[in-house]
Amino acid sequence: MVVGDIETGTDVLVIGAGPAGYVAAIRAGQLDLDVTLVEKDAYGGTCLNHGCIPSKAMITASDLKYEAEHAEEMGIHAAPAVDLSKMVDWKDGVVDQLTGGVEKLCKANGVNLVEGRAEFDDDGRVRVAHGGQGQGAETLAFEHAIVATGSRPIEIPGFSFDDDPVLDSRQALALDTVPDDLVVVGAGYIGMELSTVFAKVGADVTVVEMLDDVLPGYEDDVAEVVRDRAEELGIDFYFGRTASGWESTDEGIRVHTEAAEEVEAAADGGEVAFDADKVLVAVGREPVTDTLNLEAAGVETDDRGFVPTDDRARTNKEHIFAVGDVAGEPMLAHKGSAEGTVAAEVIAGEPSAIDYQAIPAAVFTDPEIGTVGLTEDEASEEGFDPVVGQFPFRASGRALTTGHAEGFVRIVADEPSGFVLGAQVVGPEASELIAELGLAIEMGATLEDVASTVHTHPTLAEAVMEAAEHAMGEAIHTLNR
Repeated sequence: MVVGDIETGTDVLVIGAGPAGYVAAIRAGQLDLDVTLVEKDAYGGTCLNHGCIPSKAMITASDLKYEAEHAEEMGIHAAPAVDLSKMVDWKDGVVDQLTGGVEKLCKANGVNLVEGRAEFDDDGRVRVAHGGQGQGAETLAFEHAIVATGSRPIEIPGFSFDDDPVLDSRQALALDTVPDDLVVVGAGYIGMELSTVFAKVGADVTVVEMLDDVLPGYEDDVAEVVRDRAEELGIDFYFGRTASGWESTDEGIRVHTEAAEEVEAAADGGEVAFDADKVLVAVGREPVTDTLNLEAAGVETDDRGFVPTDDRARTNKEHIFAVGDVAGEPMLAHKGSAEGTVAAEVIAGEPSAIDYQAIPAAVFTDPEIGTVGLTEDEASEEGFDPVVGQFPFRASGRALTTGHAEGFVRIVADEPSGFVLGAQVVGPEASELIAELGLAIEMGATLEDVASTVHTHPTLAEAVMEAAEHAMGEAIHTLNR
């Protein structure tokens, strides 16, 4: 402890107030533990302030503009104008409402809130440096600690986020004017979501991706639906390329790319340059663990900076836990919240553990993607005998009435037992539809359970029922195999 510091103690110290940390703190408070939550920036973390919520707000607004502009087939003619500054103000209002709610919920559950940056002194103390000149520091002793410091965008060589034309996702969501030309580096979920937003509000978007397709990690036919739709929106793709640098020009900037070694055969020759006003770098995220002095606490990290944990969110130090993005893939807010709940309950002596098999993932592109559980190939690799049912949205009456009939619902089950193992949805409201299939996996439902559940007509959710029927060879509104 530094001489002059004030030292206080707490049962549970939570570092980071994002969806993993604030949920852990609230749950620990509900379990009558003395909880202190340290946050250096803003309550709600990246998700509420700069990621999940603001991006979905911008997606909703850009969708509204685009749908109004392209509804001639329905007999609607409009030419909406975009005031991006006002759109961002509206987005910020949504964010402020939610982050204010997080702070109130923490206080209502007895959580002590401390503003500052925490760094471990040893495995029982942290020093919290308060922001602002002359604000000083304090030392907090703890019985248990939960590390929930989240993640940050990865910078690539030659593209510093401190340079004005170079944007990370947070900066892109704060622009007050629409760039005429935008280059996006990376075709993962963040790159694809934001490419779609800017294309819909009027930017000419070019996406540069090192690999040979969009959305690595998703099945080819799922990614294909999203890529085809993006191309319809006017987004240009250059696969097998890496961004090597940029330079200022009289008109803006020029982004230089070169063939990626990993996919050199798929790349178009050597160097190719693209003129733009801004360049958005969205190549992934990395854990924020380098600021914590974890070595002093004896907490181990892997070679990427993530903190390995067990199914109770414990690190190699049994009284120190890690939850959310710092604990590794999948880097999803709801996964972090689930881990935060488990960590708090384990500390309180509850028999709690994390089950990752039914954690869904969603991509809010156009159309959306929702996945949960195993793919057909993964099910085979794990020793199951999979059966697959699929229902196209073009056969859904409700999908047709929305004007969005791209994509499908696919359900994967174990043929001998009928147990649902996984699902992939690409199409309208996929992020909502996947919840039913996650519940099916969690509760051990069979294809018959899903198929015999009467679904409201006409709804998109009927496609889930029809996919289960298709797997059983009993589909009504699509041909059985």
